[in-house]
Formats: sequence, C-alpha cells, structure tokens
Amino acid sequence: MSDHRARIEWNLQGAFEHRTYSRTHGMDFGAGVVVPGNAAAGNVPPTVPAAHGVDPEQAFVASLSTCHMLWLLHLASRAKLTVTRYLDEASGVLQKGPQGKWMMNRVRLRPAVTFSGTAPAAQEHGQLHHRAHEECYVANSVRTQVICLAAVA
Repeated sequence: MSDHRARIEWNLQGAFEHRTYSRTHGMDFGAGVVVPGNAAAGNVPPTVPAAHGVDPEQAFVASLSTCHMLWLLHLASRAKLTVTRYLDEASGVLQKGPQGKWMMNRVRLRPAVTFSGTAPAAQEHGQLHHRAHEECYVANSVRTQVICLAAVA
C-alpha cells in the first residue's frame, strides 16, 4: 500500500458573494510543485471572473491518461520495446449519470505511441494498451467508462 497526498488551498480574494467569488486555488503536490486550479468555465456562472488554472475535470482526465501512459511505458520496456514518444489527446464527457447526478461519464484516451526500431504488430500494440488499462490504478478506482483509441505514430 502507498499513500498519496495533495494539499488544496483556497483563500478569499475580494468579496465572498454567491455568484462572483473566485474559484482560483492552488494544488500543492509537494517538492515545490504547485499547480494553479480553478473551476471549469462552463460550470460556473458567467459573473465569475475568468481565471487560469486546471479544473477538476481536466485533472481527472489527465490522471487517467497519465496512469495509462506510465503503465504502457512499463509494459513496453519489459517487452524490450523502445518508446520514443507518447502523445495523448485525452478528453472527458461530463453528463448526468444513472442516478441523475453529474459525473465524468466517459473518458477517451487517444494515445499515439512512437517506437524506435521495429514497432509492435497491431495486435501486440493493442494488447499493451489493454494490459495498461487493466493495471491502471486510477481506472480501477472509478466508475467512468474509459475508452482507449490507440494508434502507432
């Protein structure tokens, strides 16, 4: 078992009024890494001042994508395949779920993997992604449907 932590800090900036308070916050992952956070623009009233930062939905999609990538790299290295580039244009769909509550219903991973030397055959490449998905801790922790549309770049 391992323990993972994040420190999320929000401080009042200006007035704390229902439709206008700032959603800007910091996500501190330790070792001096603080990522600016905010609410997704489409999820807050237009009266909220625009600000930059990663929203929770983006972070969710990124965590699934990153976990999949790290497992794929691990599995490829064990299979003596050399990956030289991995690019994923991942996306998530926020919609109402079966209980009528908003949820990240589906995440699409679109990894394009570049190999040096001989690339794996399509079937082996597909198996790498299938196994990476099966091993991904984050994917194993959520109800979201994760769809992997992999390609060899």
